[in-house]
Amino acid sequence: MPSTFDLKSPGLAWLVGLAAVIIILAGLKTAEALVIPVMLALFVGIICTPPLHFLTRLKVPPILAILIIVSFLVVFGGLLGMIVTTAIDNFITRLPDYQQRLEAEMIGLLPLLERFGAPVTSKQLLTHFNPSQVMDWVAKALSNLGSLLTNLFLIIFIVVFLLLEEATFPLKLRQALPNADKSLRNASQFVVQVNKYLVIKSTVSLVTGSVIAAWVWALGLDFPLLWGLIALLMNFIPNVGSILAAIPAILLAIVQLGFPQAGLVAAGYVVVNLVMGNLVEPRFMGKGLGLSPLVVFLSLILWGWLFGAAGMFLSIPLTMIAKIALEQSSSTQWVAVMLGNGAAETDSNSEDESKDLEESKALAAEQK
Repeated sequence: MPSTFDLKSPGLAWLVGLAAVIIILAGLKTAEALVIPVMLALFVGIICTPPLHFLTRLKVPPILAILIIVSFLVVFGGLLGMIVTTAIDNFITRLPDYQQRLEAEMIGLLPLLERFGAPVTSKQLLTHFNPSQVMDWVAKALSNLGSLLTNLFLIIFIVVFLLLEEATFPLKLRQALPNADKSLRNASQFVVQVNKYLVIKSTVSLVTGSVIAAWVWALGLDFPLLWGLIALLMNFIPNVGSILAAIPAILLAIVQLGFPQAGLVAAGYVVVNLVMGNLVEPRFMGKGLGLSPLVVFLSLILWGWLFGAAGMFLSIPLTMIAKIALEQSSSTQWVAVMLGNGAAETDSNSEDESKDLEESKALAAEQK
């Protein structure tokens, strides 16, 4: 009797794959409390790998190199967590006052709207743009950031064991697999690309956050380190991240400094993100390490739904790592092309054209 289901059918294979993805996502959502620290630790561990290799090349013992890196993480992370947590608590304490002052600033716009032929009552204005709801959204986002920092020491402990495991992983792989050298080459190519992306992106984000913090501090805005940290984190999200990072700082600038100074705050965000996003980052990152704007938006929704604020922060790095992994296999390269922004395909086409040109020149030389 013929089988009802053909396991080799492409349609059935797609359905099985989709069902597997849904089951995996449901499991990740259920284990959110455990998965988030592990993912953040993996993120930090990958960034710490190049300094670890640098120290070991300088003949520093691996254990001592790990201790140096972890000590820096503890000191830097502890100071950052203390400063940011204090700033978040102070901001939430002052939130009712900020809401009232923002409401007063909005009502002050009514004469200007009437002058431009758009008579609006204060009730209508506050119904369509409610400052309380906006500031509540900002407070919730900052509270999520504060809860994320409470897992800092757990993340650092996981990073320690990841770095210890990284030192012995090649030896274990050679003992476990008969064809370990090929697996190591493939894994090393993947790790190099992931390291390149995360290190460059983290450096650019750090510079972006530092410049933003210095700019708002120079303008006299409260909590400059907090807005710099938010700009740093949101810089990992292309296109929409800079907008999300600027909203709370601009709202606070309206309340604290007034509309002219708020315009300067907004201008600073625009200039910094244009320079870093369009000039500095593409120069070092390369054209191939990009994602489609639609993929960026969908990744933000998916990972944000799964893991909240941490998922939004990790959405693009996780999707980028998945894209790099898909590029390693010829059977899944087409998926990586669909996730990309088209630049990688252009680069590969140009490389193929240059190879064809070199082959044609070699053939002509042989004929001569």
